[in-house]
Amino acid sequence: MSDQQQVGTSSHGPVRAREFHFKIRVHELKELIQLKGADATDRIRLKYGETDTLANLLHTDTVNGICDSQDQLRQRVNVYGKNEIPPKPPKTIFQFAFEALQDTTLVMLMICAVISISLSFYHPEGEIADEEYRNRVKKDMGNLEWVEGAAIMIAVVVVVFVTAFNDWRKEKQFRGLQDRIESDNLASVIRNGRMVQINVKDIVVGDICCVKYGDLIPADGIVTHSSDLRIDESSLTGETDLIKKNGYDNAVLLSGTHVMEGSGQFLVLAVGLNSQTGIIMTLLGATGEETESDKKKKHEKKKYKNLNTHTDQEDGQQSNLDEEKKKPKKKHRSVLQIKLGKLALQIGYIGMLSAFFTFLILVIRMSIEEFLIKNRPWSNLYIKYIISYLIQGITVIVVAVPEGLPLAVTLALAFAVRRMTKDNNLVRHLDACETMGNATTICSDKTGTLTTNRMTVVQCWLGDRLHLKIPSDISPKLKDLISKSASINSNYTSRLEAVNVEYELPKQIGNKTECALLGFVNKIGASYEAIRAESPSEQFVKVFTFNSARKMMSTVVKNKQKPGAYRLYSKGASEMVLSKCSWYLNSEGQLVRLDEDKIQSIIHSVIEPMAMDGLRTICVAYKDFEAKEQAEIDPSCCYFDEEPDWDIEDHVVKDLVCLCVVGIEDPVRPEVSDAIHKCQTSGVVVRMITGDNINTATSIAMKCGIIKPSDDYLILESKDFNKRIRDETGQIRQHLLDKVWPRLRVLARSSPSDKFILVNAIVESKLSTNREVVAVTGDGTNDGPALKRADVGFAMGIQGTDVAKEASDIILTDDNFSSIVKAMMWGRNVYDAIAKFLQFQLTANFSAGIFSVVCAATIQAVPLKAVQMLWVNLVMDTLASLALATEPPTEDLLKRKPYGRNKSIISYTMMKNMLGHAVYQLIVLFVLVYKIEDWMLVDSVIKYHDITKLRDPSVHFTIVFNAFVLMTLFNEINARKIHNERNVFAGIQNNMIFLFIWLFCFIGQILIVNFGGIIFAVEKLEIDQWMWCLALGFGSLLWGQVISSIPNSFVKKVVRLIKKKKAEPEPVVDLEHEIDEDQDAIERSKTLWMRGAHRLSNQIKVVEVFQAKLNEVIDASEMGSVMSLKEKVKELSQSNVNLES
Repeated sequence: MSDQQQVGTSSHGPVRAREFHFKIRVHELKELIQLKGADATDRIRLKYGETDTLANLLHTDTVNGICDSQDQLRQRVNVYGKNEIPPKPPKTIFQFAFEALQDTTLVMLMICAVISISLSFYHPEGEIADEEYRNRVKKDMGNLEWVEGAAIMIAVVVVVFVTAFNDWRKEKQFRGLQDRIESDNLASVIRNGRMVQINVKDIVVGDICCVKYGDLIPADGIVTHSSDLRIDESSLTGETDLIKKNGYDNAVLLSGTHVMEGSGQFLVLAVGLNSQTGIIMTLLGATGEETESDKKKKHEKKKYKNLNTHTDQEDGQQSNLDEEKKKPKKKHRSVLQIKLGKLALQIGYIGMLSAFFTFLILVIRMSIEEFLIKNRPWSNLYIKYIISYLIQGITVIVVAVPEGLPLAVTLALAFAVRRMTKDNNLVRHLDACETMGNATTICSDKTGTLTTNRMTVVQCWLGDRLHLKIPSDISPKLKDLISKSASINSNYTSRLEAVNVEYELPKQIGNKTECALLGFVNKIGASYEAIRAESPSEQFVKVFTFNSARKMMSTVVKNKQKPGAYRLYSKGASEMVLSKCSWYLNSEGQLVRLDEDKIQSIIHSVIEPMAMDGLRTICVAYKDFEAKEQAEIDPSCCYFDEEPDWDIEDHVVKDLVCLCVVGIEDPVRPEVSDAIHKCQTSGVVVRMITGDNINTATSIAMKCGIIKPSDDYLILESKDFNKRIRDETGQIRQHLLDKVWPRLRVLARSSPSDKFILVNAIVESKLSTNREVVAVTGDGTNDGPALKRADVGFAMGIQGTDVAKEASDIILTDDNFSSIVKAMMWGRNVYDAIAKFLQFQLTANFSAGIFSVVCAATIQAVPLKAVQMLWVNLVMDTLASLALATEPPTEDLLKRKPYGRNKSIISYTMMKNMLGHAVYQLIVLFVLVYKIEDWMLVDSVIKYHDITKLRDPSVHFTIVFNAFVLMTLFNEINARKIHNERNVFAGIQNNMIFLFIWLFCFIGQILIVNFGGIIFAVEKLEIDQWMWCLALGFGSLLWGQVISSIPNSFVKKVVRLIKKKKAEPEPVVDLEHEIDEDQDAIERSKTLWMRGAHRLSNQIKVVEVFQAKLNEVIDASEMGSVMSLKEKVKELSQSNVNLES
């Protein structure tokens, strides 16, 4: 009979796949879940009898679960809902276009364009005496002015929709990433009497869900079985204490809370929008569905628009939630984004100044020329010129403001995140990607990250003998006890799964250490599956689950061979378990006293040699408990009058009988050594933090290449580490930590608190001018604080708990250290991509800005017209950001040191390239404007000093426009390299997006020049003129080689010379605490006040310590001022201030 045909209306089998009627409504289950503590259990007893009765009403079974037929699952979803909270619907491309239209400069351009088009049809007569001039103006306004306005409108629409498309595509990618993260969320449920893993979204009401230490509760329900289950409900209730859950006085489990200790099973009663998390999300408006209350509220608002009523407390809460909705959410911004935001703001200010001077100069020049020199009267037609100049000025702002900068960041991150997924890095927080590029320290776990996590018992000590391979001649008593202890005292989700391939090792599922012990059980001739079948987990009396503090696990079960008797099985770190043992069994299975000398002998002759071979050592033990009426014949047994209080661990887990010590091999991953070498070459320090003993840790660290025999680095155990970092009062001191962490490479027997202390110490340390950037790996629930404190937290995708994943920034889907190195490479690539874009953008901005202002001042016109500037802006900003942000990473990225945290984005090489190419472009443009007749057979329009001729399309200005765009395009190839590389074409074939966009812009320029006409204010060029423009554009590549020959040391000297001439700069403010660029005036004033106070405190300090030794004065201040303390002291000594007072 198949599983689906097994009957399930009783409490001993799954429900048959058939149509049935549910007798409990959704609102009843929601009311039940909302009860706290024992209230829920009391309601169940009062209304339904027992939990089993409630389960029967839901057509499920507390032992075997539901039937997994598709018809039944579909029926449950129809009645009780699906276990997902629908997201808000994605924005359409038109919504993104509307958001892009909020840009102030674009709005101003559109307003000016509308005014320009309107005025083009206004032709007053008789106001200008010069008939020839009036006819020319009339011709100009009638044929060109409206076209220019319309062309600007079209250009703005193109820019808006290109931006909108990029934003739409970006959101689509992020939603795909979120779907990927959610698809990896699995839960264990019991269906048809078997435990299976399903996606969290597929959980339905009636499922029996199994949870363990570190899991996230996937749905609301009530506990049916608990093994010391303790829950952290702070995310929902704010209660910081762990809540003990069981089936009789505190049974309700809420979705979104975390299992911090123990394990258990629960009956799912509410899923998705009907769960407590779903209800809260719905009230906060974070879902894609509209509730009935929301619909009702909308209706009421229509009826009583101006009515303000407060009916009850619930409405008040709803009102508060509505207020929360209205509050704008402050976006979290990374250090890089803050730097770029500040830079963009500075560039914008410069652009606005350039635009203002361009407009002002054009208006002044026109006024002098027309009204003073030519003595013409005012005409309303001059308004059109002023509008035209205003458009020109605003266009300068559009070009100068690097709106493509945030787009470049977003595109680079989106591209990196998508590709990182293929490299087994699932990025949860985008800023972690760029931060990883600056990482200077990686604190890594050992097991599963540096090692394969395929564990096997290869040595064992049992019967007082060390076996270098698994023995076959074990006494029956010893064999029985070891088999039961390893099989029962483990999480039942850990198991070995046979594979179909011959000679292939069984697949290890669950905890790999437990899987190694289960394999050991099989090797000595027992069956762990048969043992577990006789002792189901529901019959356990007490379980002390493994955690980082205990470093061991213990399980109390009833001894079926002796009524009223109990047996405790323990396993864990060898030293920890041995310290609790008072006996051991010899090879005949006889009890032998275990004194301190024997324990030390086992440590020195068994545990340490195993550890030095890189083996993880686990000790297995047991203890019997019997009632006192039994004959006291076993000296190791605990005889009791009253049953022990199993909750008091110290009274239960002591005086154990040691059964064996096993050595578990976990081979180092073959690729790890090379990955660590790459880290060390690239200036990143790798530290190992492990719970294993110091000998095992040292052996693995040497195999990985973290340490070498000749190195003078620290290898510490937790106890020694804590002694070194604490003062006499036991308090942790940063100055003591600063003496330890720089040389520390291995921390053994560490706890999560040790990991947090070390990470925090490195992050907070001020030993270096650039604060360390720390990456940390973690897999346990208690690793959460360290993962959050680190700059980048990596959680293990396979072995990591849900809590660790929630606290992390990136999830390693293969638990492999080499994937961290790939993440670092991608992070550096993001940083380089932004730098490349900046190098390209700022060169063009600088050239266009200076060119516009100078031409406006000298020839009363800007050769680059508004529509042309918008095309240049499209090339420079949107398309360039897409081209340069998609450069794939190379191994060369790992051959240099990481960028400093406070280092400027613009390096000396970039500064050299930007200024060098800007000089080349300006020289070429000014020669073309003023001396074109000396180069080509082209009529220069500036010699006529006529406004209309300067504004009409001309071959002269078309060549200027064409040359500028082509120089910009060829410089985009130069911009691909930011580290003084000679070969700017290296790797260009690997970036097809760059090639496509470059060709698109080049072909677009050809079409604009040849067919743009009055729309783009251009004239068609001859072949020889095109050749000149191409030669000038190609000259950017040759000029780049000249610039590369200039040593950076020369640039540094020039920059230092300029800095010396400047006044003392303000103290450096930590960018992580820097206020956003959109801060209001109050926040700016507050910051300036703090800076003033900062300076004042600095001067006071200098005065107070003036009488001390000079070296003490120099060491005393870490205020970050650029001026040295020696100079300050010199200034003070020369002043008339009486320092003695």
